[in-house]
Amino acid sequence: MKRRVVITGTGLVTPLGSDVQQVWQRLLDGESGIHLLSMLDTDGFKIRIGGDIPDFDLAGVVESKEAKRLDRFSQFALLAANQAVAQSGLDFSQEDATRCGSILGSGIGGLWEIEAQMERMLFKGTDRVSPFTVPKMMLNAASGNLGIHFGLRGANHTVATACASATNAMGDALFNIQRGDTEMILTGGSEAAITRIGLAGFQNMKALSSRNDDPQAASRPFDAERDGFVLSEGAGISVFEELEHAKARGAEIIAEVIGFGCSCDAGHITQPDPQGSGAAQAMRMAIANAGLQPADVDYINAHGTSTPLGDKAETNAIRAVFGEHAQQLAISSTKASLGHSLGASGGIEAVVAAMSLKHGMVHPTINLTNPDPDCDLDYTPNEAKQRPIKVAMSNSFGFGGHNACLVLKRFDD
Repeated sequence: MKRRVVITGTGLVTPLGSDVQQVWQRLLDGESGIHLLSMLDTDGFKIRIGGDIPDFDLAGVVESKEAKRLDRFSQFALLAANQAVAQSGLDFSQEDATRCGSILGSGIGGLWEIEAQMERMLFKGTDRVSPFTVPKMMLNAASGNLGIHFGLRGANHTVATACASATNAMGDALFNIQRGDTEMILTGGSEAAITRIGLAGFQNMKALSSRNDDPQAASRPFDAERDGFVLSEGAGISVFEELEHAKARGAEIIAEVIGFGCSCDAGHITQPDPQGSGAAQAMRMAIANAGLQPADVDYINAHGTSTPLGDKAETNAIRAVFGEHAQQLAISSTKASLGHSLGASGGIEAVVAAMSLKHGMVHPTINLTNPDPDCDLDYTPNEAKQRPIKVAMSNSFGFGGHNACLVLKRFDD
């Protein structure tokens, strides 16, 4: 019999705030965190909008000297994890550290540091490159730093599957605890890729919305007038914990994690399979792993990036998996409000899905004013809805053809 895994703490860093309750309420209210970018000089860029977080502050978590030794994506992870641990009530001094771990996802890692040190090398010489370059930029820096900060000596690694990274990481965390390797794991994702090279790269592959004159309307998943995703940043971290361990210490249980599935399109490095066959396979695997039938799923937090190809492919995948039940599903896209934080998005959206289960509410997909005829499901357009949600699925799909799906359940002992 599988060991049961529950969520006992959550933390968020997003363009709509760095407090889970605040972000949840602003999502329900249909607010957008997208704006003209303020952390970059966008002169010369075709795209000047995004979801950067200029007021991010790590004060109170680590000393400023220590913060300077962390890339921005590690800083995001540390703040979100600090929130999650505080909510969970965990006191690691009372735990067996070898039974506690950290498994995170990030698509790109320390891009801020890579760019800064490259510029320093080119204009000031190789001797001026910081000795902290490698420990700041490496993809596993965030999970490693969480291990150091909290003293976690169990499983610790990082998953890189582009925009599916955080969901793949949470799948690894789920299986690790179910196997009995650990009792709890900090898991989710972090990303800080709004740099000059990051913005230019996505801009030049024509992946981004160009609605510079109306930033808050730019991310419009499943709308006929969508023209690309909006680059964002942030982190979403949860405490995954073995059920009996959580009950023994009287922890509040937010939701149960019951299934995971993943697959690869094996087709194109950036474009999804038009029929969504790989995405459908991942969803079927997650549902089977949870021991459920498709009709048991009530809500899907969609990958829903606002790209013409991606939203249509995901709709095709949902239809293929759920059949007639697809019309009964509540679906929404968190990226409509927050933009696309790449490898962090799955971690953020899992927290949002857990809040939907806890409160029986589905936040709206904002900017869905002219539905695409090829996207004809209930995406909860523009207004939040109260729904009796017992089972929720969170979808994440990434460049490379990576597909990952996590299934959560309202906790019922």
